[in-house]
Amino acid sequence: MEFLLLIVVGVLGYAVQARLNSVFSKYSKVPARNGLTGGQIAEKMLHDNGIYDVKITHVSGKLTDHYNPANKTVNLSDSVYNSYSIAAQAVACHECGHAVQHAEQYFPVMVRSALVPITNFASTASTWVIIIGIILLSSIHNPYVFYAGIGLLCISALFSIVTLPVEYNASQRAMTWLTRERMMPESEMEAAQTSLKWAARTYLVAALSAIATIIYYLGFARNRD
Repeated sequence: MEFLLLIVVGVLGYAVQARLNSVFSKYSKVPARNGLTGGQIAEKMLHDNGIYDVKITHVSGKLTDHYNPANKTVNLSDSVYNSYSIAAQAVACHECGHAVQHAEQYFPVMVRSALVPITNFASTASTWVIIIGIILLSSIHNPYVFYAGIGLLCISALFSIVTLPVEYNASQRAMTWLTRERMMPESEMEAAQTSLKWAARTYLVAALSAIATIIYYLGFARNRD
């Protein structure tokens, strides 16, 4: 049953990612009427929110866009930075939403930032602890190391769960600003919202996947008792 849950979540993740790629591909071919690139609209959104110490940079790759609070940069990918498309502008504004969150010390993003160091450790260590735990569980029926590995997985799952309100709120901030400043007509706003909606769902699937993995390993341990 637990393995079936993993398969279902895996298929769901594949479907959501495929849909995101399809939506982004569709709206990345539709230019926004305001005539701004992703980089330009990002700068405008930051300035309209009173943020002048965040730099807009260009990074390689597709959908590799992210905000880095360590050096205060909004990093926009090849398909966003110089693009005039609706999808590019939606993504750029979403990343600026993260910059606004940090400027306003939005509580969930502060919690997420605090979890980063321990989550990085947990993500690296959990695989090895789980493997050692399986060996000990199978050979001498010692479950403690295995459960320690599950505990590390719980930290990663918590990080994924905390990430959800951060990502959804960043999209909400982007849409609110686009609406308030009348940057797009209604038809383009709907397209932008669709792009951000499917992007957010990838984080939801990631959280579900983390939870499903924990359930699977708990079932594995129970079956060895």
